[in-house]
Amino acid sequence: MDDARRLTPRIDALLDDERLAPASERLGRGFVREVVRQVVARVRSGSLAARDALDAVLAELPSAPTSLRPIINATGVIVHTNLGRAPLSASALEAMVLASGPTDVEYDLESGQRAPRGRRPLATLLRAVPEAEAAHVVNNNAAALALVAAALAPGLEIVVSRGELVEIGDGFRLPELLESAGAKLREVGTTNRTHLSDYERAIGTSTALVLKIHPSNFTISGFVSSVPVRALKTLGLPVVYDVGSGLLAPEPLLPDEPDVATALRQGADLVTASGDKLLGGPQAGLLFGRSELVHRIRRHPLARAMRVDKLTLAALEATVCGPDSPVTSFLRAGLDGLERRAALMAESLRASRIDVVVVASEAAVGGGGAPGVVVPSVALSLPRIFAERLRHTTPAVVGRVAGDRCLVDLRTVPPSDDEALKANIMICATTQ
Repeated sequence: MDDARRLTPRIDALLDDERLAPASERLGRGFVREVVRQVVARVRSGSLAARDALDAVLAELPSAPTSLRPIINATGVIVHTNLGRAPLSASALEAMVLASGPTDVEYDLESGQRAPRGRRPLATLLRAVPEAEAAHVVNNNAAALALVAAALAPGLEIVVSRGELVEIGDGFRLPELLESAGAKLREVGTTNRTHLSDYERAIGTSTALVLKIHPSNFTISGFVSSVPVRALKTLGLPVVYDVGSGLLAPEPLLPDEPDVATALRQGADLVTASGDKLLGGPQAGLLFGRSELVHRIRRHPLARAMRVDKLTLAALEATVCGPDSPVTSFLRAGLDGLERRAALMAESLRASRIDVVVVASEAAVGGGGAPGVVVPSVALSLPRIFAERLRHTTPAVVGRVAGDRCLVDLRTVPPSDDEALKANIMICATTQ
């Protein structure tokens, strides 16, 4: 009996098929060749019939030359770190496209001379936070804290509450981050309670600054106390406050979440925050505060290694001065609207004999923001098997499993994705 694998097509023969010409033009011949090579390997292994090779290549070619796959976030976690944190607004995407070519990011068109890098995006940040004398942007908030330590406390002590020395994502710990930048940590207080007198006893001639860190991903309740910025300011040293999640101003729906403007009004000399969390922008570390401190940070040699590119600056500016970001829209979406969307989808899905019910759900802010805060939401409840099947649709849909059901939470799904979401659920209903 002949082995069907002897009919395995040659890579070049497949690659030269006219039906792949548009993909080669769009994605690049090298990218298409790699997909063809993988499909041919499947034919050789016997897992794919030779006659289906071209169809398999066409099915696996993405719409863009990247291995990253688009996802509909139906987890109910508004800022989902594993899914890339904040989705960008249409205005931010438009700004990035504009900035992708030559721009005046570091050039003055009026004088024809070099200009301060990103001066207008930085001016936009300062208009959004008028309490700050100066601002600087680096590639993430961890970089902002490392740069603070390297520029303001090299070989000197940073006094910080023991209860605020947190571990962030992927096992990275802030104490190790700060010490790797050349600072020495002087921990004060206990896990649950720190008093002003703890700071006072720790301050000495080698103390460079006092650091306050908003805890990420956890809350401590009960017999607890911490020292507010106003009190720390009485110590006579620079006070740096890492507010973390990136609110520039108070958010009424998250009254306990710190923000940059309030921290500065309360006396912080320098405030750091993330750009890709509650602000809803690109990944960035934001620094606001006194001109003298920001200047020292900006001129430190490590600042060059941590600077952001023009695309980030463009997206950040558009996020700050443009319409509400998707993160803000998700957070503020009303339950009535979510219920109407869920009811319409459920009605259509039930007409196709799909087991679906609309249920109340509990969403979360995510990304270390507002830990412990529950955001009421609405979800479609489907059989558990849908959780796996939906992850293999295009775009992939990521929900969450609760008991024996798959919950598709609509708070984190933009209305523009409702039809695609419904279509993918219908596809999964027919998947064996």
